[in-house]
Amino acid sequence: MIDERTIFEIHRLHHEGQSVREIAGRLCISRDSVAKYLTEPNRQKPVIERPSKLDPFKPEILRLLDIDPTANSEVIRQRLLRFGFDGGNTILKDYLRTVRPAKRPRQAFIRFESAPGEQIQVDWGHFGSLCYGKTARKLYCMAMIECHSRMLYLAFTHSQRQETLHRALLNGFIFFKGTPRQIVTDNMLTAVIERDGPLIRFNETFLSFLRPFKTAPFACNPGQGHEKGKVEKGAIHYIRNNFWPLRSFKDLADVQTQANHWRDHIANVRIHSTTGEKPSLRFRADAMTPLPECLPDCRDSQVAKVHTDFSVRFDANTYTVAPWMIGKAAMVKADQETVTIYFKEKVIAVHQRSWDRRQRIESARHREDAQKNRLNHWLCEDTALLFSLGEEVKVYVERLASTHLPLKKNIQRLLALKDEYGSRALIEAMQEATAHNAYGADYIQNILYQRMTPQRVHPPVRLREEALNRIRLEEPSLADFDAFVVKRKKRDDRDRQTKGKTS
Repeated sequence: MIDERTIFEIHRLHHEGQSVREIAGRLCISRDSVAKYLTEPNRQKPVIERPSKLDPFKPEILRLLDIDPTANSEVIRQRLLRFGFDGGNTILKDYLRTVRPAKRPRQAFIRFESAPGEQIQVDWGHFGSLCYGKTARKLYCMAMIECHSRMLYLAFTHSQRQETLHRALLNGFIFFKGTPRQIVTDNMLTAVIERDGPLIRFNETFLSFLRPFKTAPFACNPGQGHEKGKVEKGAIHYIRNNFWPLRSFKDLADVQTQANHWRDHIANVRIHSTTGEKPSLRFRADAMTPLPECLPDCRDSQVAKVHTDFSVRFDANTYTVAPWMIGKAAMVKADQETVTIYFKEKVIAVHQRSWDRRQRIESARHREDAQKNRLNHWLCEDTALLFSLGEEVKVYVERLASTHLPLKKNIQRLLALKDEYGSRALIEAMQEATAHNAYGADYIQNILYQRMTPQRVHPPVRLREEALNRIRLEEPSLADFDAFVVKRKKRDDRDRQTKGKTS
């Protein structure tokens, strides 16, 4: 083939009236070439069909495209490897461009602007996870944007449950100082249960939450993200590309703290590219519907039984309560920071929420109460009888209860030693054992055996009725008797003095 400049000269000379022979002689080309380009100046280079590596695999490629027209070249290449294809990705991409079904034409969208207080758009975004010890919790961000001003609110959470959505919306309404006339969501199950075209069945719990706020829900059509484009592009995409990069976080509270600072010092005070104004200045709080006086309780709620370790199970952790609640049902309510436990609408415990798993969150006061209750559990007639011997015995038994020895069995043996050796000897033996931190009936028995012989050789008479054999009388208090004698003596002396004066 000759170049375009030569073709141009052929036609120029021909227009000047020169013959084919003259043109060929002047341009030093053959007369056949001159005649050919005068007849067809735009001749195409002949296409030479060469065999391709893809030829044996083209039927399989077409079959795969019938299954999924959107499958990319890398996925198809992986499927062809088992059939012996050893080519690269470029040759496959070039072929796919020629055989892939044509994309449907793009739809034109009409941009609209909302009046102040008219609409708020809501959407969720996934932002990886946060680690707490060995536990990884997924991290989500719920974004709300007031459509007129582009004022942004964002809340990070570890779930997308119904209560979490309500709690985030409530905090957003408080941030905006009111509610819009319409709130736009996608078709998430926490908002829409069922949909058939324009027929929508909203989640009843969601409707119950929105009712006191005097706002109406609107669900976008499936696959029509442009219907809430302000929150998808202007919030989630903006958060992901402006707030999220080059940051590190300790926990959920740290994420929210940094997000709030970014929201107030960057997002809501920048000049918005569409409105040309700062969202914080364009926003009109007076256009929002005022919040109701009584705001709903949107905490995570669960009825939980108090187990014998005086704790309730909640979100893969245990939280302690007072031991007197064992066996009862408590109401557990939790937000992002705290776990509050109620019994009959009364707060009985408040804990910091743990996002780790398999943790026991315990109050020191609850443990102290449990230790006291453990002693009171065994405070039967036998224990009361021991306590009547004096403060030294009570201290010894309380310390005995803090060991791992069987308490009831040891108390019964101590009472038997009292019957054998007497109260005074038992008290002195306990004092000596306490000085050496030796707790248990075995230590007391050894001390008594070394000091003295038993006072009673023969066991008491056993009665037929076993309940009568278990009757024990408390040791009389001589101090109380002495006080009674002194009191009576003073009264007698006072009576004699009065009688002497009258006589």
